[in-house]
Amino acid sequence: MNELARRIDAALPQTQCTRCGFPDCARYAQAIASGEAGINQCPPGGTEGVERLAAITGLAVAPLNPHNGSEGPLTLAVIDENWCIGCTLCIKACPTDAIVGSNKQMHTVIEPYCTGCELCIPVCPVDCISLEIVSSQHTGWQAWTPAQARQAHERYEARVQRLSREEQEHAARLEAKAKAKLADLPAHSLHTDPAVLDRKRAVIEAALARAKARREAGTS
Repeated sequence: MNELARRIDAALPQTQCTRCGFPDCARYAQAIASGEAGINQCPPGGTEGVERLAAITGLAVAPLNPHNGSEGPLTLAVIDENWCIGCTLCIKACPTDAIVGSNKQMHTVIEPYCTGCELCIPVCPVDCISLEIVSSQHTGWQAWTPAQARQAHERYEARVQRLSREEQEHAARLEAKAKAKLADLPAHSLHTDPAVLDRKRAVIEAALARAKARREAGTS
């Protein structure tokens, strides 16, 4: 990320709501810096947000793009515990790890960490999540503080790192299992036909080669 993109990212509310049309605030900032996106695509930032981005980029202030949504108050996700089935889909969708719970157990929202991104709403299969306005009549940056934005950014980055680490650990476990199977294929197979075992060995070796290539590409 270049310096302009960093300045733009720092001026965004960091709700990570994706309403801008990008996966997160950082990638929206990069798109603005490269001229691939307008400065009027962030509803949580509202009109003041557009003005902040205009001051940084030198671009003209423009009304919020209605395609991305409209400026509104800060909302908090609330889970109806009587209807929650513990599917964990909202936990997976939350960009700041603001929802806690486990499989088939009731989930709950940690209020200070919720950014009101609304990403948990569409994934809930029983519609047990609602939004509660917590900023009265205040909207945009009047409803959201720089301190909250910093916290949301930190929690999002921590989540991204956690998911990456878990993915690497999962891949390592699968690779170790494949190597153990390859080391003594007859003991790990119901087949005794040498031709069948050779085919299985080739499949495993190819899978291990792909895993190694992905790992090397990730570190280059």
